Amino acid sequence: MLLVTGVTGLNGSAVVRELAREGVAVRAMVRDLAKARGAEVPSTVEVVEGDMLRPRTLGPALDGVERVLLISAANERLVEAQTGFIDAAKAAGVEHVVKFSGRACDPESGFRFARMHAEIERYLRVSGMHWTMLRPSAFMQVYFREVPSMTGDGVLSLPMGDASIAPVDVADIAKVAAALLQGKGEADRRYEMTGPESLTLDEIAGTVSSVIGRPVRYVDADPVAQREALLAAGLAPFFADALDELFAERRKGGDEARVEQSTHEAFGVRPTTFAEFVRKHAAVFRGEARPANLWAAGWLPSDR
Repeated sequence: MLLVTGVTGLNGSAVVRELAREGVAVRAMVRDLAKARGAEVPSTVEVVEGDMLRPRTLGPALDGVERVLLISAANERLVEAQTGFIDAAKAAGVEHVVKFSGRACDPESGFRFARMHAEIERYLRVSGMHWTMLRPSAFMQVYFREVPSMTGDGVLSLPMGDASIAPVDVADIAKVAAALLQGKGEADRRYEMTGPESLTLDEIAGTVSSVIGRPVRYVDADPVAQREALLAAGLAPFFADALDELFAERRKGGDEARVEQSTHEAFGVRPTTFAEFVRKHAAVFRGEARPANLWAAGWLPSDR
């Protein structure tokens, strides 16, 4: 039995759909069964309730499971939730945990969620179970959030300076995650993933513009003003501060700006270019359709 957690989020739902497309039997864990319907979990997938922060609820989800893809919400209790789940998985006899992490995961990072993921990775490595760390870079899907300003004002405004980033399509990640969950690849190692190009925000804006047929220009947002705007829009200070840290790290360059295609190559996944991604979702970028998973339009995906 295979188990995927975090299936109401962007990546978890994509992995479950990929496994279902491949005809692989999989169990999906959610905190609320009603949310599984909103995440478009295929009807062929077994869905069970379980809350990582309440380990006693995890028994049905972990019963008979050999391999787990571990994803959960990015919040203040991320470390507590995932380390508790790792303990429960070990106690239930799980053999292998594939942890969804991040390319910039580092205990010395200025970005709090990168530090949290690094701490969880350390915990998993010494758990006694086999492990795999899947570390993707920024998701192409996060640019869905910018659609209103790109279609309305013709502006992509982010505090990135002239830094580059190598975003990856979640569909590519899902193919690799599905393969890892089926026992492909090597155990006890990390797999890094980025898209095939390192792009500036000017180039990203230009790509969107060329596909949707209207001008879109990049504006380097002031970080202080960006944070104030997010707070005014109702984002909690914890997350506003986290985003400020994230963009500060990205302005320095680093792992998310460097192209890494070895994982795509190892699993035979053709990397999606950003232009291909925008063309595939042209209706979304033109403002004519909504993303399949609304978390794709959020700053911090619930499963990252």
